[in-house]
Amino acid sequence: MISPLLANIYLNPLDHLVAEAGFAMVRYADDFVILCRTREDADRALARVRNWVAENGLTLHPTKTKIVDARTDGFDFLGYTFRGSLRLPREKSLAKLKDTIRAKTRRTHGHSLTWTIRSLRATLQGWFGYFRHCHWHVYASLDGWIRGRLRSILRKRAGRRGRGRGADHHRWPNAYFAEQGLYNLSAAHVRFLQSLTGP
Repeated sequence: MISPLLANIYLNPLDHLVAEAGFAMVRYADDFVILCRTREDADRALARVRNWVAENGLTLHPTKTKIVDARTDGFDFLGYTFRGSLRLPREKSLAKLKDTIRAKTRRTHGHSLTWTIRSLRATLQGWFGYFRHCHWHVYASLDGWIRGRLRSILRKRAGRRGRGRGADHHRWPNAYFAEQGLYNLSAAHVRFLQSLTGP
């Protein structure tokens, strides 16, 4: 892995080579995807890239370099997984977010709910800023999971055992967390889509 600046300089000839061959390439630093209409085109594109890479003393990543049918197999690129019309966070990207949230929502951490929600807001706003192009169900699932962790904190402080569930949804409904200022990913996604269509 080289720096994005050096990669852009060094790989600029590859950009032109691919474009001149009639293929569309999307590249960030040394990570790139070439879009093709047929398997035959994909084979030709990969052969051209392999030749150029070998001539310039470089190597392709052994596991990332592959031909896939994006309609069924999907592929990972810049933190996203693309599959058909779906855009999803890559599994590693989602796992990293959840690890951060778990650290901030431990039932024994001792911070106030206000502090916890404020801390979560910074994390969730930053994550959504990058992953705002995902399918809506990603946000709905995360929102529910986060509220469940917060209910578990409140349940423990109320002297109850176990995780937040069942009656806790009525004791601390979704609206309660909205009133406390919890950042809602689903609502943020709706606002984002509305901003694309205009008034």
